[in-house]
Amino acid sequence: MLWPTLWALWIAADGKPDALVFSVFFLGVILMRAAGCVINDYADRDFDPHVERTKLRPIAAGKVAPKEALVLFAVLCLTAFALVLLLNTLTIALSFAGAFLAASYPFMKRYTQLPQAYLGMAFGWAVPMAFSAQTGSIPAVAWVLYAAVMLWALVYDTMYAMVDKDDDLKIGVKSTAILFGDYDRHIMAALQVVIVGLLVAVGLIKHLGGFYYAGLAAAGGLSIYQQILIFHREKAKCFKAFLNNNWFGFAVFAGIALDYGLG
Repeated sequence: MLWPTLWALWIAADGKPDALVFSVFFLGVILMRAAGCVINDYADRDFDPHVERTKLRPIAAGKVAPKEALVLFAVLCLTAFALVLLLNTLTIALSFAGAFLAASYPFMKRYTQLPQAYLGMAFGWAVPMAFSAQTGSIPAVAWVLYAAVMLWALVYDTMYAMVDKDDDLKIGVKSTAILFGDYDRHIMAALQVVIVGLLVAVGLIKHLGGFYYAGLAAAGGLSIYQQILIFHREKAKCFKAFLNNNWFGFAVFAGIALDYGLG
């Protein structure tokens, strides 16, 4: 969640984000990521005991009561909202949509084959919020960047879902890993091309330079590496590909930061 937030803050501020805005978003990402984990474990409390990778999560293992989890979720969200109150009215208004997306995402796997797309909407919502906090408006480039982030989350969370595909099929949980079937690698490869294309569009709109495109080239190389990892759909390598997206996010941010700092 942090990388696209930093992308948006740096681009919105032309490389010099306001200290208060940066602090609020940095802490907000930590709080809302934690809140998302809590509500996800609460929503999946009946599924997690039947999935090898998740059976030892706190609620599934009986270490935390569901009511305790809900209290913690509320505390984390309220703390994040208190931080948002330090920002402008537009950003405060947007935060309600962000909270709804974060709270409702874990339940989507019951109703739609595209919960990973919904996750992308939730994780990417920091992008328009960052632009609104920094500039007081949401320009077109923010929505282009939001689209890239949304698709990126769809891709990496599909890699994550590939790890649990067998268990999800048994218990009836929906995911893009199941929806895409034998075309999962091909669809993700196509989406990765679109993601890089959208990020190129962001660079053209903002007149970014060589450092930025070098960062995108590195991110593109990492996308190819991820495709190699998931080629045989081995669970351990699919999970490794998922984790590798942290470096994708870093590569893009490094390009942005260097371009504004040295370009």
